[in-house]
Amino acid sequence: MKDLTVVFDLDGTLVDTAPDLVGATNHALSDVGLAAVPPVVLRPWISFGARRMIVEALGHANVPMPDDEVDRLLGLFLGYYEENIARESRPFPGAVEAILALKDAGANLAVCTNKRESLSRSLLNALDLDRHFQGLAGRDTFPVSKPHPDHLLGAVRLAGGNPSAAVMVGDSDVDIQTAKAARVPVIAVTFGYTATPVAELDPDRVIDHYGALLPAIRDLHAVRRQNSE
Repeated sequence: MKDLTVVFDLDGTLVDTAPDLVGATNHALSDVGLAAVPPVVLRPWISFGARRMIVEALGHANVPMPDDEVDRLLGLFLGYYEENIARESRPFPGAVEAILALKDAGANLAVCTNKRESLSRSLLNALDLDRHFQGLAGRDTFPVSKPHPDHLLGAVRLAGGNPSAAVMVGDSDVDIQTAKAARVPVIAVTFGYTATPVAELDPDRVIDHYGALLPAIRDLHAVRRQNSE
């Protein structure tokens, strides 16, 4: 795996951030007197970013608001979230072990997320994960973000890798669309936040736990090598 770059989505793939993201959303809603929205309503929207979570929460409450008010609530969200970024968020079971195994095998590692870069760095640092990654691409790192393929391709290059020897690991339709657009094989985890079962989204491989990640990567690598011969 010495020439391989493995790129991870962050929320719902590497880290279970839903408790803190839902908490930040409901903190913002409380400023306008709205009741807390249940996590099950907000989890499918996490991959689309904080603003979308607020918009969907307002829609759930049937209280649409103008863009400037949504922007104000977003500011409240971000302020609260930054102060509570790892209050309950934790890596998914087996994620750290998989990361260490990939590093031991010589792979380069990167993160490609629609979370803002500064918040992504803060989260990875708080969980002592930042030292494992050679590249990090947040939603504001480049002029484009997922599902645009250049977001993923840029993350690969930040890690010093080559897109022709890269694999994406994600949990949502956004991740799978991005990888397919970039022509990068994609492994989907079933424990993330998408409302649609990931197997229905046509990833190259599906895993239920991180213990299956390395075998899935090796299988994809073998298939790629056979196709190139």
